[in-house]
Amino acid sequence: MLRNRVVFGAHTANMAEDGLPGPRHVGYYEERARGGAAMIVVEPVPVHQAAVLTRGNFRPGDDAIIEPFKAVTQAIQRHGALAIQQLYHIGSHGDSDLSYHPHWSPSGMPSYHDSDGSHAMSEAEIEETIDGFVQAARRAQASGFDGVEVWAAYHGFVDQFWTPWSNRREDKWGGSLENRTRVSREILTRIRALCGDDFIIGLAVNDEPDVEVALQKRDLAEIIRLHDEQQLMDYVTCGSGSYFDFYKIIPTFQYPEKLGVDLASTLKKVVKHALVTAESHIRTPDNAETVIGEGSADLVSIVRGQIADPHLVNKAAEGRPEDVRGCLSCNQMCWGRRSRDYWISCLINPSAGREFEWGGDRFTPAARPRRVFVVGGGPAGLEAARAAAERGHRVVLAEASDKLGGNFRLAGLQPRRAQITDLIDWYERQLTKLQVEVRLNTYVEAADITAEQADVVILATGSVAPDTGFQKAFPQLDTMPGWERGNAVSIEAVMARQARPGKRVLLLDEAGGWRGCGTAWKLAEDGHEVTLLTPDPMVGRELQRTAADGPLRRTLAKLGVTFVLESSILEWHGNGATVISHLDGSRRFIEADTLVTATTNMAADWLARELREVGLPFVEIGDGAAPRQAPYAIYEGRKAALAI
Repeated sequence: MLRNRVVFGAHTANMAEDGLPGPRHVGYYEERARGGAAMIVVEPVPVHQAAVLTRGNFRPGDDAIIEPFKAVTQAIQRHGALAIQQLYHIGSHGDSDLSYHPHWSPSGMPSYHDSDGSHAMSEAEIEETIDGFVQAARRAQASGFDGVEVWAAYHGFVDQFWTPWSNRREDKWGGSLENRTRVSREILTRIRALCGDDFIIGLAVNDEPDVEVALQKRDLAEIIRLHDEQQLMDYVTCGSGSYFDFYKIIPTFQYPEKLGVDLASTLKKVVKHALVTAESHIRTPDNAETVIGEGSADLVSIVRGQIADPHLVNKAAEGRPEDVRGCLSCNQMCWGRRSRDYWISCLINPSAGREFEWGGDRFTPAARPRRVFVVGGGPAGLEAARAAAERGHRVVLAEASDKLGGNFRLAGLQPRRAQITDLIDWYERQLTKLQVEVRLNTYVEAADITAEQADVVILATGSVAPDTGFQKAFPQLDTMPGWERGNAVSIEAVMARQARPGKRVLLLDEAGGWRGCGTAWKLAEDGHEVTLLTPDPMVGRELQRTAADGPLRRTLAKLGVTFVLESSILEWHGNGATVISHLDGSRRFIEADTLVTATTNMAADWLARELREVGLPFVEIGDGAAPRQAPYAIYEGRKAALAI
């Protein structure tokens, strides 16, 4: 019996060590069970060596995983949640670097994960893979899991058999619907026979309306009806995207919310036995309430929302949704870290993946409350102040401007990024509840620190854009030639409305992230003619890891933004720039009324230097220590608070 309708759905946390679950896994999943999730679907175990996709995957085909997994299932179940394990095989879309095995698929079609081709399976290999699923289910049951979820989504192994484009077989495994679904029906039937009627069996599918060869809703409805009529699964989970269009699998804020709901609603009309779970970009309790209230699904899977706030369910149940720390749909530390094959974390919840070290997303009261003075109200200072106050310390937060948030607030003013300003509002509410004294319009100098007589001083003074136009492409030049001619400003000045760019804007983006790309989007939306120039071979290079770059480039192109790649600025003339290609050394002049730069910031560390000179102790965090992205600022803020 489920205690509510919220699932913490499957995703690759990539936390295994030597292929085994350990304390990091236990802490991660236990925190979400403690936080109120009714059912937790633990990250997938590959059912065969051909299915290994990450170095943090669990060992396939090895009973050695059983004992370590017992610690995971017991941690989940002792908090009242059901524990399910997902079983997966990616078919043709494998990773030879990690599997050292040919990609196995129905008909030898190419991989959409890498540049490899795949091996068309023999009937013996199909049987071997089916048994791999069954044996993985056996291990899951022996580990204490309440059930398994068979991954048939995103054009993975099972979906490749279902899909005529990828299944061109002429034997009993291909052709008719009955033949194409034989693999999945055999997997589910054999798991049921081995594990019994009380063992939960789920099936994960996906919606991919934008790819012609992918299964459409009507096709999936027919397939799921067939499986449901034979009562082969207890529930079906509906996600979005596929290996054909990976961007929608873990959609960023560029996509609408509740992407999996349309398919869930379609399948709910055809099933008579299985429950239907809606997944994909269901970010908040309000989203969940809407989906359930409309009758579109029986359950909702909130994944990134519960990574960001593992206590989301309990907070909503207690009538305090305003205390939920809302996911930004940024993918920076969840998919962004996983895409680089690290274990996942979260931009706004650095305890994610560190629960076993930091005690979860909760705070142990300090043995001796102290007076803490935090300088700077950007993300590092906000988190340091909040976490210190949560531990019982008396906290004062001083911010030089009239608003909290620092440069992070400017990011929230870019198109579709208002979730960032929502987060800053959340911080303001939390600081008020925790009785943190917030002093705005307060510029702090060393003498003020002395007068404050704080026990602990935390400097989170942020960073500033260099007023030089320095480019990493020309390290010998401290200042861009022609910078002094004017009409050249930073993206911070633009987003803060301290500068008014002319009609034609040349935006130099050396970072390849949201600072430059998001500002280009904003300027183009506001009617400016934007040329985005980068030394990189693509616009949004740093956004590849978050699955945000493709949709962004499409948006910029539709807005008329011109891309100039693998180039830098030789000289700014006040009315345009001489640009050089890094490929062939050719030069050209680009007319522009204003040059906007997104280059590396400089630490605003003058207060730290001043305190060092007078010998006052302090802790330095965030961009004030070194300009970086927001996840590291928030991480350092929480870490500093935990150390007091």
